[in-house]
Parts: sequence; structure tokens; C-alpha cells
Amino acid sequence: MGISIGSIRIDDPVILAPMSGVSDMPFRRLVKRAGAGLVVSEMIASQAMIRASRQTMKMATNCAEEFPMAVQLAGCEPAVMAEAARLNQDRGAALIDINFGCPVKKIVNGHAGSSLMRDEVHAARILEATVKAVDIPVTLKMRLGWDDTNRNAPNLARIAQECGIRMVTVHGRTRCQFYTGTADWKAIRRVKEGVSIPVVANGDMTTFEDVTRCLEESGADGVMIGRGTYGRPWFIGQVIHYLRTGERLPDPRLESQLATLLEHYEAMLEHYGTEAGVKIARKHVSWYSKGLPGSAEFRAEVNRVSDPAVVLGMIRSFYSPEIERMAA
Repeated sequence: MGISIGSIRIDDPVILAPMSGVSDMPFRRLVKRAGAGLVVSEMIASQAMIRASRQTMKMATNCAEEFPMAVQLAGCEPAVMAEAARLNQDRGAALIDINFGCPVKKIVNGHAGSSLMRDEVHAARILEATVKAVDIPVTLKMRLGWDDTNRNAPNLARIAQECGIRMVTVHGRTRCQFYTGTADWKAIRRVKEGVSIPVVANGDMTTFEDVTRCLEESGADGVMIGRGTYGRPWFIGQVIHYLRTGERLPDPRLESQLATLLEHYEAMLEHYGTEAGVKIARKHVSWYSKGLPGSAEFRAEVNRVSDPAVVLGMIRSFYSPEIERMAA
């Protein structure tokens, strides 16, 4: 099932999606260690990358164990996108991914993200300028179209291929759907049938059965998983094993999940600093603990605490009784 993205070979094309506020370096590192074929950074505004603010540089930071890592850029000016791509190539990115899919109003109102699907001529200028600016492969992530009357992903994929884009990822919704309804995986097949470059399907994959059905309906060469990894950085590794063998691996034992959570929490404190790290980590603590007895009350308590040492103690105290119960 492997794919080639230019010179980059991905033997297991199960990819971590770029997710703002989620797919930072601490999370990417855990997912990559679990076996992900490729991880993608949070979306970075190309203009901000050129200004090289401290936060933007942190968003793009990668480490050797993440290789290959793609840095995702968003923007509306071809020259600025090209320069941002060059900067990331110089900093060691293996791939550049261009965002034509973000539905958020702030991005769309800036004529970036999914708004570019409404202007194929200008979109082509951005794609061509970015491809010409770097020696590493450039990929594209987009949606089915702006709305149900403008599902132009197949045509834009052909334009992208002509511009030198080496892989296309399609989220099975239009921009106007945001994240409502369900992903239309069958519509991705029309994109796949129109190009010769790899096509990756994205949207609504949280179980093994979802992945199987998505691949069958879309005909895609691989899958990109986002929200299915919330609190489960091991899920992509499980999916890879499932696609290789047909075996559904169980989730790690609870003590292993606790160890992963503690490692993740400490890494976020180191990456962001104590004050910001504690706040950013709260959503992850909530996702990891979801479904465990008393988790709602636990999350409410953790979200009121700012001392990381206290939070770490609360996490251990919350997990310990359930771990002991399962061991009995």
C-alpha cells in the first residue's frame, strides 16, 4: 500500500493530519513513534513564517525522529508562499504541504485556505510558485469544494498535478459544511480517477471499520487521520498494523496510557513553558481520560489548577484506582 511522494517513500500511508493547537511537536513525536508513516505540522501562515515569530517557529519545529515531516503553509500571495517554503526547506522539512482546506473564517477572509478553491487561476499561481521555489516535494490538502454546488476538487487536483504537486489530500466535506454532517468518501474517488499522483482521503475516521470503508469507497492510496487521534496517539499505529495484517490491536493497557499521558504532559511543559503548557495540555488530559469512571469530574477539577506538579499528582491519583482494579 506504499506511496511515493516525489523522492520520499511512505511504506505505510497512514498520515497524521495537520491540526491547529494539536499536532505540535510533542504530539507529533508520540504519533510518529507509534508508527505513523508521515506527520504534518500545524498550519502556519506563510507571512508569519517569514516574520519568524517565536511561536510560529515553534509550530514548525521538527526533530530527527519525526522524519519525514511535512510543514503545512497557508497564504494567498504566491511570492510569500514561495519564500516561506524555501525557509522551511532550509530548516530541514522533508515536504511542504499547501492548505486549500481550512474553513475557519479568519483564514478564509484572508483569501487563504478553502477560499482558494473558488479561484482556480490564482490557486494555480500559488501552487506553481511554491513548487518552483523548493527542491523538496510539495503536496496539497483541500476539501471537495466551497459548497455542494461547487465541488471542484477533481478539477483542482488536475491543475495541481500540472503545477508539479506530488500528492493531494482531500477532506470529504465542502468548506460550507465545516465539520458538520459526514465526510463523503465516495466523492473523493472522482479526484482519484482524474490524476496519477497519490490521493489521500481525510475525514471521520475513528475506527478500523471507518478506515476500511473509506479506502473502499474513495479508492484512495492512503488515509489522513485527525480527530481520531485525540487522546489516542497510538491509533495510527494500530491502523497501520490492521491494514498490514487484518488484526485489530487493543488499546494499550491503562498503565501504558498513563505513562504516555505523563510523558506528553511533561513534553508540553518543556515545549511551551510552564504557564502556556499547563493551559494547552488541558484538552489533551481531557481526551486521554474520556470514558474512564469519573472522568467528567476529573476534567473539571484539572481545568481549575495551574500548578503542573499538582496536575501531575491529580492525574496519577485519578488513574491509579482503575489500574489497580483492572489488575485485581
